[in-house]
Amino acid sequence: MKITLVAAGKRMPDWVETGFSEYRKRLPRGLELHLAAFATGDRRHGDQARALAEEDRRMLRAIPDRSEIIALDENGHDWSTNALARQLDTWQMDGRDRAILIGGPDGIGPESRARAAQSWSLSSLTLPHALVRVIVAEQIYRAHTILAGHPYHRGG
Repeated sequence: MKITLVAAGKRMPDWVETGFSEYRKRLPRGLELHLAAFATGDRRHGDQARALAEEDRRMLRAIPDRSEIIALDENGHDWSTNALARQLDTWQMDGRDRAILIGGPDGIGPESRARAAQSWSLSSLTLPHALVRVIVAEQIYRAHTILAGHPYHRGG
């Protein structure tokens, strides 16, 4: 199964790529994690609606074909790590690829949100988008280790 993080924002600090890559490379063959980043909309002239519409179009183009979509959203399901492991197991059993959407400064656009089969809330806190990439990668790795019976979850 392939999981693609579809994320607004192309210019990230080096630590983001380092963290994301570290967890991605730890995943086993058959569970791939990829990143599809796209530029955020132009907000210089204060037109948030236009910027969000631009991001929505870019996000929809970046979603791999036939992927089931999970939107990261503050109002989504608040999964514990063990619940995420159960979700990952379900996802792997049905064999479809997944796309996890990380919106820009104004969230995920309405068309992308409407295509989501599930929504997931990482926290009720507002998290920096750069950090979210690393958190999601680490949590997918952690969920995998739970399913594999690896001790990372208890000691990591």
